[in-house]
Formats: sequence, structure tokens, C-alpha cells
Amino acid sequence: MASSRMMQTLIHLLKCNIGTGLLGLPLAIKNAGLLVGPVSLLAIGVLTVHCMVILLNCAQHLSQRLQKTFVNYGEATMYSLETCPNTWLRTHAVWGRYTVSFLLVITQLGFCSVYFMFMADNLQQMVEEAHVTSNICQPREILTLTPILDIRFYMLIILPFLILLVFIQNLKVLSVFSTLANITTLGSMALIFEYIMQGIPYPSNLPLMANWKTFLLFFGTAIFTFEGVGMVLPLKNQMKHPQQFSFVLYLGMSIVIILYILLGTLGYMKFGSDTQASITLNLPNCWLYQSVKLMYSIGIFFTYALQFHVPAEIIIPFAISQVSESWALFVDLSVRSALVCLTCVSAILIPRLDLVISLVGSVSSSALALIIPALLEIIIFYSEDMSCVTIAKDIMISILGLLGCIFGTYQALYELTQPISHSMANSTGLL
Repeated sequence: MASSRMMQTLIHLLKCNIGTGLLGLPLAIKNAGLLVGPVSLLAIGVLTVHCMVILLNCAQHLSQRLQKTFVNYGEATMYSLETCPNTWLRTHAVWGRYTVSFLLVITQLGFCSVYFMFMADNLQQMVEEAHVTSNICQPREILTLTPILDIRFYMLIILPFLILLVFIQNLKVLSVFSTLANITTLGSMALIFEYIMQGIPYPSNLPLMANWKTFLLFFGTAIFTFEGVGMVLPLKNQMKHPQQFSFVLYLGMSIVIILYILLGTLGYMKFGSDTQASITLNLPNCWLYQSVKLMYSIGIFFTYALQFHVPAEIIIPFAISQVSESWALFVDLSVRSALVCLTCVSAILIPRLDLVISLVGSVSSSALALIIPALLEIIIFYSEDMSCVTIAKDIMISILGLLGCIFGTYQALYELTQPISHSMANSTGLL
């Protein structure tokens, strides 16, 4: 029974980290360079896992000190500030929880917005190329098809189905959808790898190192791709033997990092300068690989509900507490609908998959995955004879996260303000 619970936790951990960001990794490697990209991806992966471990240790230390069974990310931030030496921070400790909750909402809704764009991009390509799709799988030709319908129209088609999906609040039903998402994702990943490993050209003309401006976009995408930081505490809490979670975390994240590096590097080597914002958009125009887009899109559709669960759990209880019980259900469903519409509107306003991934990663994922865990360790353990090496390490991680956040956000916003035709070669907005 314990091993099946461990396996279940491992599958959830993999699902949390394998989303749309994974498919954007070949473009991310292109933005960093064939040598710098994989090395930097490995470094960011190791750093992210280290910060996950820091977060788990901080939460465990606080729960023992406060004699609680479990503390979530926001509570860990609040309780650590309540015990720190600075008076101002102690009196404003609750803002620590608000900040983490706000960043989690922004990150998760950002993921959901990216899911909208991803599904619309792939749906558009499938529908509008249906009449030229063949049974013979040949490398994708650059098709100059005039879009029949605007990409935004496809987003509006998906919208009502997603609203109905998020009305499902039973986690057991959602776990069935999670299993479906796992099966479709696994099938499509196998077919993607099967294709990109065939006849990879010698990468002599691909740069080992790209320029620093595109590297900043790489940083945002890489941080975005490690989507699971907000889920490590809930996943540990649901285990029958939480002390086994460290093994699950290291095993799961090792698989994730190897998968990321392989897909990103092989994908870039295969498609070179033609690499698109999502690798599915590079696949051959035949029914077999169109089915990959369909399968992955179905997987992402169901994953939307799981990612949506986090902001819903933060926002909805607060909204319901403001009204009488008779209005509770109406408010619940209205807030869910409004949040889905918000992710749709943001996708419609900025239909640039690669840049939105980089922006969300730079703004909030870097704070949640790198900056806050490192600062928490200093605040919680400083009074307990913390070594100078650990303090220096945590300060370095926080500074790295902050610099990545500032410069990555600036570069992504700058790219978004550029007209598509004048934007850099790495941007692949499907308009």
C-alpha cells in the first residue's frame, strides 16, 4: 500500500512539472545556445530542487516548533516572519502569506493562460491544415496558409468547455482526468521523441552560445518549466509516510531534468533555426503527428483543471465568506467562470506563447522557486547557529533569482512591445 501511495505521489510530481513549458524547451535551448542551454538548464534544475528541499525543511521545522501537522507555503512564510528579529517584519508577518498567495495565484493563472494559447495554437494548426494533411509523414514544409479563423476565435471555442470543466470540484473525479492527462501526455511524448531522434543533422552551424538578450528569455522559460514548486508541500502532506517524500522528490525531479535536457537539446538539433514556440508546431503535417497535437492538447485540457485548483482554493473561500450561505454556490461558480475568462482574455490580449511563458517564469516563478525559499532558510535558522557558507549560498540564490526576475521580465516585456515582423527570430507568435 505504501509503495502504491509513493508511486501515486511520484506520478503527481511528474504531472506537476511536465506541462506546456516542456514543449517550449527546444526554443529555450535555441535562445541560450547548444552548449550553454543544456548546462544552464541542468544548473537551474539542480538549484530549483535544492530550493524545494529548503522549503520542505523550513515547513517541517516550523510545524514541529508550532506543533502543527502541516503548514503550507504561505503559512511557512508568515510564521517565519513572526519569529524573526526585525520588529517591522514581525508586525507585518501576515503580508508574507498574502505575497506568497498572490504569487501562487499569478503563477497558476499564468500557466492556465499559457494552456489556452497552447490549445488554440495546436487546434488552429490541426483544423486549418486538415485539407493538406496526408498519411505520409514528411518533414514539415513552411505552409503559407492564410488563416481561415483568427487564433482568438479558437480560444473562444475552447472557453465554454473549460468553464464546465472547472465546475467539477470533486478531487476524485479530477484524479480520473489526471490519469487521462498522464496517458495522453505519455503517448504524445513517446511519438515526439520517436520523431526528433530520426536523422538529426550534424549541429555544426548551430551556435554554442547565443546572445545575452535571448538568454534572458531562456531563464524565464527554464524557471517556468519547473512548474511544481507550489505543489511539493501538499504532495508531501498527502503521503502516508511523509519521511519518504525526499526519495520521491529526488527520483521524480531527476527524471524531469533528464527529460527536459534531452527534449530541449535534441529538439533544437533537429529543427535548428526553424524551432517554434512549441515543438508540436514543428511536427510533420501527417495524421500520426497531428494526433500528437490532439493528445497533448487533451492532456493539457485536463491539466488546466488541476492547475486551476490552486488559485481557486485561495480565492473562492475568501469570496464565499463575504456573502450569505444561500449565495455561496452562485458566488463559487461565478468566481470560477470569471477566473477562466480572465485567463482567456489575457491569452487573447497577448497571443505570444514563447514570450508569455518567459514573462510568467521571470515574474513569479523565480520568486516562488528561488528567492523566497532561500530567504526563508536564513530567517528561520539564523538564530540557530547557521554557518556563514549557508548564509552566503542563500544570499547568492536570492540575488540570482532577483536578477533573473528583473532582467527576464524587462526583456520579455520589451519583446512583447515589438511588432511581430521586427521581433527577434526566436519569437513565433501565431497570429
